[in-house]
Parts: sequence; C-alpha cells; structure tokens
Amino acid sequence: MLVTYQRDKYLRPLLTDAVLKTYPLDPADDPSFLRCEPWGFAKQIFAPHQLELRQVDKNRLELHYGEWDARRTVYMDGRKRAPNSSSTLLGHSVGHWEGETLVIETSGIRANITPWQSQHSEQLTVLERYTRSPDGKTLTLSATLSDPWAFKQPIVVKHVWGWRPDQTIAAYDQCEIPKEFKRGTRP
Repeated sequence: MLVTYQRDKYLRPLLTDAVLKTYPLDPADDPSFLRCEPWGFAKQIFAPHQLELRQVDKNRLELHYGEWDARRTVYMDGRKRAPNSSSTLLGHSVGHWEGETLVIETSGIRANITPWQSQHSEQLTVLERYTRSPDGKTLTLSATLSDPWAFKQPIVVKHVWGWRPDQTIAAYDQCEIPKEFKRGTRP
C-alpha cells in the first residue's frame, strides 16, 4: 500500500528516536477525534478539503480552511512574533511575494500531530511556497517542515488543490465526541 511504503521508506528514516517511540500514533488518539478539537497547523495545511486565500487588507492575507472552518492570518508587512508570546494552534505567519509565488514562514506553533501520525514539538517551523499553475486551475503548496526534536532533517511535503470558484466553505459543526469518551472517561 502506498501509505505504508511512504511511511516506511520516506518518513521513518527522517524521524528522531524521540518520535519513533510512539510512531505511528493511533489515529483514535488524535484530539480532533477524541475531543472534537480543531486540527493543528501541520495537519491543517495539508487537509484534503477546501482552501480559500483572500486579501484582508494591504498588510494581511487570510487562509480559510474547509476542515474545522479554521482561519489563519498571514502578515504581509513583516511583523515579528511578539517576544515571549505563547505558541498557538496555527502559529504566527509572515509572508511575502517572490514574483507570482506566495512565500510564508510560520513559527510559534503549538506541539501537535503531523498528517502522517507522528508528534511534532513547539520547535516546528514551516516554510510554505504557494504557486498557481499557468492556466490558474491548480494551486500547489510545497512546504518544508523543520523541527530538530522530531525530524533528523527538514521534510518537504507537497499538496495540490483544484480551482473551484463555485464552492463555498461551510462551518464544520458536525463533530460528535464518541459516547465512550464523554465525561472524561476512556474504555
């Protein structure tokens, strides 16, 4: 199976011993499943659902994700993350344009789970590069994830979205905590 091959041949050799102790995590232990909590940054940017990018004003872009109806601000004016600020689920993102490519650097990301079911630490930083195809029908993300606690070297992951201007992102309000996990109990 392709997923197993990717995990064993590409990802596993790049993970540190600290991460390999629990890799791969049981998908049922994901807080989004157990407690209906939104996905963290590393899973969210690769979500298979819709993505909308829009200019809020001259200094800010917003990325709106279909999964969990999450919204992320990208500061285009170069503003730094406030010293001693707490890490957040989606981190602090600063962007700029390199020709037609949107480049975003994100740090201050709360420790969470990757799309390939491993842990990452608050040391995670991500360099994203978004480019549109010449015909404007696809948007490609190439993201370099760096975390010295979790990865032996940076990991590059790519994702592609199709252009669907007729679709809108609806609020994600259908999550239901499994009965056996309600009231803080576990089987």
